[in-house]
Amino acid sequence: MKKSLMTGLVLAAGLAFAGAAHADDIKLGVAGPLTGANAAFGAQLQKGAEQAVADINAAGGVNGSKFVVELGDDVSDPKQGVSIANKFVGDGVTYVIGHFNSGVSIPASEVYVENGILQITPASTNPKFTERDLWNTFRVCGRDDQQGAVAGKYILDSLKGKKLAIIHDKTPYGQGLADETKKTVNAGGVTEVVYEGINVGDKDFSALISKMKSAGVEVIYYGGLHQEAGLIVRQAAEQGLKAVLFSGDGITDREFASIAGPAADGTLMTFGPDPRLNPDAKAVVEKFRASGFEPEAYTLYAYAGVQVIAQAIAKAGTTDPQKVAEVIKSGGPWKTVLGELSFDGKGDRTTADYVVYSWVKDADGKLDYKQL
Repeated sequence: MKKSLMTGLVLAAGLAFAGAAHADDIKLGVAGPLTGANAAFGAQLQKGAEQAVADINAAGGVNGSKFVVELGDDVSDPKQGVSIANKFVGDGVTYVIGHFNSGVSIPASEVYVENGILQITPASTNPKFTERDLWNTFRVCGRDDQQGAVAGKYILDSLKGKKLAIIHDKTPYGQGLADETKKTVNAGGVTEVVYEGINVGDKDFSALISKMKSAGVEVIYYGGLHQEAGLIVRQAAEQGLKAVLFSGDGITDREFASIAGPAADGTLMTFGPDPRLNPDAKAVVEKFRASGFEPEAYTLYAYAGVQVIAQAIAKAGTTDPQKVAEVIKSGGPWKTVLGELSFDGKGDRTTADYVVYSWVKDADGKLDYKQL
C-alpha cells in the first residue's frame, strides 16, 4: 500500500510540473524506479534529465520551444512501466528518457512505438531493446553482449584457474548479462562449476552459498542489481566463502557498499569509463556537486540523452519524433557530457565501451569504485 501511495505522489508531482507547459513546449517523460529497492538509480535518471532540461531551457530552449518534464515511477516493475507509458501517451509526452531496467524498457517501448514517442534509455543494456527493428528505441549506454565480453575476458585473463559460479536474477538484464559472460568464458575453455538463478527480492542465500562452498567456488559472477549482489557477498563472507564477487553496471551505486559492508572490498564490476572524469562534463559535474548530489553511474547518461534529443530537434527543425529519430541516426556526432555520440540504424551507440572497476576503500575509509 505504501509503495502504491508513493508512486501516486511521484506521478502527481510530475503532472503538476507538466501542467505548467505551454502549447509549443516539448513534453519529456522521465521514467524509472523513483521509489522502491532501486530508487537510487531512479534518482540518477531523474536528476540527470532534470538538470539537462534546466540547462537547455536556461539557454533559450530549442527552436523557440522549451522542455517540460513529467516524472513516471515504474518501481522496476514491467506492468507499472507499461502503465506509465500509457499515462505519458495520454498526457501528450513525445520523448522519454528511461526506463532503467531492461525488463521495463522493452515492454514500455511497444507502447511508445505505437503512439509515436521516441525513447532513449540511459541504462537498459539488454540487446533485445534495439534488436526489434523499431524506429523509436535508442540507448546512450552499451549492450550486455559488449559488457559480458569484457567481463568474460577479464575472468579468463586475470582470474585464470579459479573455480567460477555464475548467478543471475532471472530478469532480462541479469540473466542476459550473466549468459553473455558465460558465453565468453565457455568459449575460452572455462566451464562454471555452479550456474543458478535467484529471485529479485530474495534475502536469504544460505542454500546457494552452501552449494558454492561445496563446489569450491572462488569467483562469483552475478548478473543483477545491487540489492541482491550486496546480500550475496555479505552472507558469503559471513559463512566463510572466500570468493571474489564480479558483477556489472547494476551495482554502480554506493548503496551496494552499504548493503555489502566490508565484504564489498575487492568486488569487481564492469561499467563505461567514468563520465565524471570526462572534460566535457566538468562544469555539469561541479553544478551537481554544488547542489549536494553526486552524479555517479547513470546520472550523466540521462543528461546526455536529453542533449541528444535537443540537438537533433534543433537540426531537424521539427519536434516530430519520427523525423528526429532519423536525424539522430544520420546527423551525428552529438556533443554530450559523455563525449561525442553517434548512433547506428538500430539506435545503439557506435562507440560504446566497458572497463573493469574494483570496489576499494578511499582515503576516508569509505568504499567506492575505482577503474583498474
